[in-house]
Amino acid sequence: MHQFLLFSPEVASARAAGKPVVALESTIISHGMPYPQNVQTAREVEQIIRDAGAVPATIAIIGGKICIGLSDEQLETLGNSPEAMKVSRRDLPYVLSTGKLGATTVAATMICAQLAGISVFVTGGIGGVHRGAETSFDISADLQELAQTSVAVVCAGVKSILDIGLTLEYLETHGVPVVTVGQPGFPAFFTRESGFNGDFQLDTPAEQAAFIHTKWQLGLKGGVVVSAPVPAHEAMPKEEIDAIIMQALNEAREQGVTGKKVTPFLLARIKQLTSGRSLATNIALVKNNARVGAELARALSEHPVS
Repeated sequence: MHQFLLFSPEVASARAAGKPVVALESTIISHGMPYPQNVQTAREVEQIIRDAGAVPATIAIIGGKICIGLSDEQLETLGNSPEAMKVSRRDLPYVLSTGKLGATTVAATMICAQLAGISVFVTGGIGGVHRGAETSFDISADLQELAQTSVAVVCAGVKSILDIGLTLEYLETHGVPVVTVGQPGFPAFFTRESGFNGDFQLDTPAEQAAFIHTKWQLGLKGGVVVSAPVPAHEAMPKEEIDAIIMQALNEAREQGVTGKKVTPFLLARIKQLTSGRSLATNIALVKNNARVGAELARALSEHPVS
């Protein structure tokens, strides 16, 4: 066992029994949603994964350890601690060595999941290339992590606050396959369609698992993006959310919001401008992703990579 890993009793038991485990990030709790919806959603998402026959492993950095699976008390602490650091690849050594409280991003969760031997990770949306990146060079570390860390990431596409076309180009350049579920179109988080298609449409967990196994058995390291659109009745109208996103982006620019602060600022402002409807969509898509991820984890565990 890795010296920095600390497994919860539930996850340790699942590992010993060979049950499928699904990793979950923790920035969605600390930075992605307001309290108390964040903690309530985290618990509901974990239960959805259990109900689908897998075991949830929410990941966070607590007391100098990478905690793989959190107690109710730890979830509550994360949801209520403004000082929790948003941890990506760059930040992991600092947060672990100093004993600070850290919530893992997509990139950091992928690293921790791979260390823990977990192949499937469920999130809301992955990071990507920010609008204006041709001058700011603001590109999420999530994309580089997908290029090198062998974990399947189930998401609702990328947040529509990003440049989706450039994000897909970056993934293609680095050989990261983008799989869509139930439709050829790549989703855009709040909406089911982004105007771009994924690389391969694979609708069933068995098809997705066969694809992922084949990739890794070929020695092709790196992740797979498995993108499932938010359920139609929970999606937001594209024209409406696009206009609101442009307003929020302009406000962020005017207020000098940059770096890690951009996404939390935009999500909070979009929630205000939609009178909370964007938060409801956010919660719905994460729950849907949890179901897709649990089914994929079960399919992968039935035929483990040799």
